[in-house]
Amino acid sequence: MARIGYSIELDPKVSSKAMGAELHISPKKSRELGKAIKGMRTTAAQRYLEEVVIMKQAVPFKRHSDGSGHRKGPMANGRYPVKVAQAFLKILENARNNAEYKGLDPDNMYIAHIASKRGRVIHGMRPRARGRGSPSNTETVNVEIILNEVR
Repeated sequence: MARIGYSIELDPKVSSKAMGAELHISPKKSRELGKAIKGMRTTAAQRYLEEVVIMKQAVPFKRHSDGSGHRKGPMANGRYPVKVAQAFLKILENARNNAEYKGLDPDNMYIAHIASKRGRVIHGMRPRARGRGSPSNTETVNVEIILNEVR
């Protein structure tokens, strides 16, 4: 696996970052959840993700919304991407711990940058009748979160 770099670099004195590489989650749901939590304070984002995991708060789906139902509140289409929210929670907690290690206050930070990119595809085959096979591929996602101090 090649080393994955960050998309942008912020001032290392007031920022912290964390990355999850080749996560077995949906790329489309990762994009929508990342768009929903970008710009939030870390405590608010953590609470939001925990509510998504227990299916109390829906995530608005703007681009990949075919077949998703209408949710109450200001959003139109929404879903509950539980597996993606759990992965984002781990990465956010890692970024908060990195900030604490650097001597920054993680409660006084916000999500300045979040990106989810498609990773490599793990190819597989599913055996079918009469000696044939169908592809059974697993998509992976690379997620990066950069926190910055509120000024």
